[in-house]
Amino acid sequence: QVELVESGGGLVQPGGSLRLSCAASKGFHSIATMSWYRQVPGKQREFVAMLDFHGPINYTESVKGRFTISGDNVQSTSVLQMTSLKPEDTGVYYCNVNGWITDRVPLRTYWGKGTLVAVSS
Repeated sequence: QVELVESGGGLVQPGGSLRLSCAASKGFHSIATMSWYRQVPGKQREFVAMLDFHGPINYTESVKGRFTISGDNVQSTSVLQMTSLKPEDTGVYYCNVNGWITDRVPLRTYWGKGTLVAVSS
């Protein structure tokens, strides 16, 4: 079994920056996509950004130009660099990986437990 662990969350003032990281407890055989989602209490988890190792990078409209996703297929790590943060960016941020842990199992989806980002003055 693979666990994803997020780090880098915290309290930041509006306009500030944070760098979220996601690391896997062990390496994947291969990764299709690495993504970040966020969730505010009482609301559904929403998509933030996705890195497709065989396709384009996608961002939700509200973070375009402010957030940057990057990742390493070999190291099984992902980073979400967030700048010009706004109060509406507040939430628990979750790392998501769609990948194969060996070449003998099907593609599966993995989630981390989340890291809290609070943007407030």
